[in-house]
Amino acid sequence: MTDLLTPIAIERPPAIKFGPGLAAEVGAFARAKGCTRSLVVSDAFNASRIGLLDLPGKPVVFGTVRPEPDIPNLNALLEVANEIKPDLVIGFGGGSAMDLAKLAAILPGSGQSIRDVAGAEKVNGRKVTLAQVPTTSGTGSEAGTRALVTDPATQNKLAVQSRHMLADLAVVDPDLTLTVPPAVTAATGVDALAHCAEAYTSRKAHTLIDLYAQEGIRLVGRFLSRAVRNGDDREARAGLALASLYGGFCLGPVNTTAGHAVAYPLGTRHHIPHGLACALIFPHTLAFNAPAVAQKTASIQEALGLAPGKSETAIRSAALGWCAALGIDTRLSHHGVPEADLEAMASEAHAIRRLLDNNPRDISQTEILAMYRAAY
Repeated sequence: MTDLLTPIAIERPPAIKFGPGLAAEVGAFARAKGCTRSLVVSDAFNASRIGLLDLPGKPVVFGTVRPEPDIPNLNALLEVANEIKPDLVIGFGGGSAMDLAKLAAILPGSGQSIRDVAGAEKVNGRKVTLAQVPTTSGTGSEAGTRALVTDPATQNKLAVQSRHMLADLAVVDPDLTLTVPPAVTAATGVDALAHCAEAYTSRKAHTLIDLYAQEGIRLVGRFLSRAVRNGDDREARAGLALASLYGGFCLGPVNTTAGHAVAYPLGTRHHIPHGLACALIFPHTLAFNAPAVAQKTASIQEALGLAPGKSETAIRSAALGWCAALGIDTRLSHHGVPEADLEAMASEAHAIRRLLDNNPRDISQTEILAMYRAAY
């Protein structure tokens, strides 16, 4: 049976506006909708430039979104949302801000808690309008139906998936990413790459999604190094923004695989930003999966400009060199990860079956531990 005979559904925001200088379209959208009570969910830096959105009235800003947000961070946001009762929630930032914005749009007044909605399609509904405006090129969260938040009690991510968290409007303005520093540009770019590459090689891969995945990989290969070298390269920024959007399209119907599962403990345990965590793991899972998806792996290598290699060792080495050329230090030990934690991390990663069951090659806890040690 080919994937062309496998049913699939792709859901995207009803309106997606892509292009430089379009941030103010959010304000025009709010006025057209008659929204008068806006809540902007953002990090400290982007909170200082919400004027670019041209929102009507006096929007309330929750500007303390943390990298890898946890339940206390979410609860602080929900307190604000319950108090002001917004009719428009806007995620303005990276994936963390956009994920929390989704939850702020569906939880207040619903009678549901974050634990009630964790999982697939458990959200009762949404009464407020939701807009998403990414300021990094990595997560593609503006186009998706998932939100992730860390539970401090378990040090695991709670994943919520619901069609009710799909934005009414996504505005992708690449000029908003011109301020992103080189290290963050590199890490978030590899995150976008990982979304596309993992969906492309997944057991659930589908021709409908391969279209976006392949083009997203090619865009990263063409533009990421340019944007890292010159942050003012507007064409490169636009190329990466589109790659990130395409990665978001991949997440809904197909999702990620071992790369993200193995990366998650780096964020939940050691607060390594998600993009960087994916960059640290990407070379290792790309190589590990190669025997199961040799042709697709070769296609990824070609798109990234890597020398062709068939052995796991050669593929890993080439991908590590590619990351290093972007300025990414790929050693876990250099990012504050204690060696004593590797076994616990391997156990936690191996338990993320919603992702590992999609991986093209079965992976054991022992093999995950070997990846961590190789990356250490």
